[in-house]
Amino acid sequence: MAFELPLFQSLRRLQQAGEVHAKRLARFGGLTPMQLMILQVLAGETRLTASDLSGRVSLTAATLSGMLDRLEERGLLQRQRDDRDRRRQWLLLSEAGRELVRQAPSLLPPEFRQRFAALPDWERHSLTAALLRAAVLCGEME
Repeated sequence: MAFELPLFQSLRRLQQAGEVHAKRLARFGGLTPMQLMILQVLAGETRLTASDLSGRVSLTAATLSGMLDRLEERGLLQRQRDDRDRRRQWLLLSEAGRELVRQAPSLLPPEFRQRFAALPDWERHSLTAALLRAAVLCGEME
């Protein structure tokens, strides 16, 4: 297929840029991009269940569970049983987690953010839609 090689090369360049930025993020508080994204999602909510969070961050329950354990061990989030339904457990961002999110760098590399912000609105929307569609085409992703 004529598009296969350039598409793969583009995906690879995105992956490499993501890996470089992930190393930068790791130097900040020892977080992976996924851990930071989890904290950011929790920061935007009063509370979430693990299953709700799983869908929001596109991780399986098993993968998310291990990440939540590590974040809880570091004191960045708390789990709280529901008062009415003891089977339900709420995830809450701790004050240390809130402070870390406030100080955290962006999930996207600064150079990308600057270049992206300089694009006209229509192009930003078009690129965002294309990337979202590409993710859907890749199927179930972790």
